Amino acid sequence: MTKGTRQLVTVLACRAEGSRLYGKPLQNLDPAKGITILDQIISTCQNLQPISKIVLAVSQGSANEAFHEVAKRHGIDSISGDPKDVLLRLIQGCRNTGGTDVFRVTTESPFMYHEAVDEAWHRHLEHGNDITAVDGLPEGAHFEIYRLSALEKSHQLGDTRHRSEHCSLYVRENRKDFEVEAIPVPLAVRRPELRLTVDYPEDLALCRSVYLALQQYAPLVPVAEIIRFLDANPQVRALAEPYAKPAWLWLTQEELARCP
Repeated sequence: MTKGTRQLVTVLACRAEGSRLYGKPLQNLDPAKGITILDQIISTCQNLQPISKIVLAVSQGSANEAFHEVAKRHGIDSISGDPKDVLLRLIQGCRNTGGTDVFRVTTESPFMYHEAVDEAWHRHLEHGNDITAVDGLPEGAHFEIYRLSALEKSHQLGDTRHRSEHCSLYVRENRKDFEVEAIPVPLAVRRPELRLTVDYPEDLALCRSVYLALQQYAPLVPVAEIIRFLDANPQVRALAEPYAKPAWLWLTQEELARCP
């Protein structure tokens, strides 16, 4: 799990508020079994060898107390922090658990590309990266690994925009100041036009369909299997198409041109 004194900690920023869909991380993927989006994310991270600890970085306020109960149920840590300063909550979560590096996914996205985590952590350490990320996947399947010091630098030098839920924004705007490695994914999963994040009721319906169809793999549901399911079921895929915004966050056009 560690190399020397390095420890990779998953810090999950949690809040219940949401103008389009309330309490997104607590929405059920499997209503019959009561398995939520957040349960699926935590269980996935608990099965990833490089990750040493998981902590929920919860927004202050009584509406968010349920997240601390989730943490207790899973036997993981939780902290409370500033509702608007999400970046600071990530930093505090890592510091409080003795971590040196943060594994970041968003808590409304139940299916991450877990297949690449071992390779990304290896590259992160061996190449001396500040940030290591995957790119080109369906929206919501990405993950990022940060040195804690990179997040601290972003918080110190950034402004309110950079301290919001857009935690990677300062690095992406000032990439020359950081060692960043973006890992292209295989063509089979290079599908940025697909959407696997939950922001609208239609997104939730899609992710529920995916989970129920592929629950034999849970929690480590292969992204390639999800894509095959969506391609074979266009009526399910169509649920989220109005909200899809294909984008590349980390790979530059020059880097994309070199991708096999």
